Amino acid sequence: MPRINLLPWREELRKERQRNFAVAAAGAIALGIGVMMLTKTIINGQIEFQEERNRTLQAEIAQLDAQIGEIRDLEAKKARLLARMQSIEELQRSRPEVVHLFDELARTLPDGVYLESVKQTGNRITLKGKAQSSSRVSAYMRAIDRSEWLTDPGLDVVETKDSGPSRFSEFTIFAEQTNPKKLDEEDDEA
Repeated sequence: MPRINLLPWREELRKERQRNFAVAAAGAIALGIGVMMLTKTIINGQIEFQEERNRTLQAEIAQLDAQIGEIRDLEAKKARLLARMQSIEELQRSRPEVVHLFDELARTLPDGVYLESVKQTGNRITLKGKAQSSSRVSAYMRAIDRSEWLTDPGLDVVETKDSGPSRFSEFTIFAEQTNPKKLDEEDDEA
């Protein structure tokens, strides 16, 4: 029987397998590095894309904030204009009331009573004047109480003073101005 030595063939096969393994390992490492670099590139691209979107959103947000500021300014202007318009309308409505007030002051003033000053704060009226006697001040208060445009008379001060041969009383009266038309409208609404 012939003797065949199979050892060199086995050794060659082993070396070829080692070479194939080294090539496969190098290929796997190269493929792994390639996959990692590709993954890193893709992730960096996505990060840049998201950062660009964020910058765009921040620019839009800044633009919207500016518009919101303009809207707030316009709303403030609108509120001021509405307040002005309301004041003007109130003045227009109350214009006849002033005429009625002066007319009523002249109508209720009895003989012997003279007004020195009239001051109005809101609906409250302060009347300062002089009268020939304190009974004329009382008559004036009764006339105010019966008035349609003046109510709630109240006496603050009455001082009797001598001025040579004559005597006179200085007085301060408070009253409230009303509008009978407004009262009738409020009663109708109720």
